Amino acid sequence: MFDPDFEKGGGLLPAIVQDDQTGEVLMLAYMNRDAWQKTLETGKATFWSRSRNALWLKGETSGHVQLVHEVRMDCDNDTILLKVHQLGGAACHTGYRSCFYRKLVNGVVENAGVRIFDPEVVYKK
Repeated sequence: MFDPDFEKGGGLLPAIVQDDQTGEVLMLAYMNRDAWQKTLETGKATFWSRSRNALWLKGETSGHVQLVHEVRMDCDNDTILLKVHQLGGAACHTGYRSCFYRKLVNGVVENAGVRIFDPEVVYKK
């Protein structure tokens, strides 16, 4: 079977999101069974927002939707990998292409990314 074991994670499993062309890791989010089903039905990455306690279609507000090209699961059926085409160029709500835009170099945090959009404009904050 190709069915995530949501019971292992108390109903939520990590979902790694990767660019389908470059392999760049764009983000990590969580899925419950409803998010999993919605993603499979629509072909658009849908997650469970732990902060909002609700389903979350990635890009619903910003327009930066993730079109799922491939779905993989680890050998324990408790981690999901989505390979996506990232619309709008940015996966991170802070405006960067990847949520992993910071890196530690000799004990100093450096910005390793380029901001694609201004979140204050996109989210009208």
